[in-house]
Amino acid sequence: MKLTGTTVSVKMKNTVIVEREIARMHPMYAKIIRSKRRIKAHSDVPLNIGDKVRIVQTKPISKDIHFKVVEKI
Repeated sequence: MKLTGTTVSVKMKNTVIVEREIARMHPMYAKIIRSKRRIKAHSDVPLNIGDKVRIVQTKPISKDIHFKVVEKI
């Protein structure tokens, strides 16, 4: 499963926090509902805040980290 998002924190060693924004329409009220999810991902390459990245799900690396950064977009 490949996902895209932007990095919001790069303070941890070899770990970044990627934020995904999901927009969907409410079935009854036809209003756009936006929600955000923050995912911890392992990264070998140095990244900055605001970088667009593509992450992929892997086997658990630690208690919270289940994703890995594949590429910087």
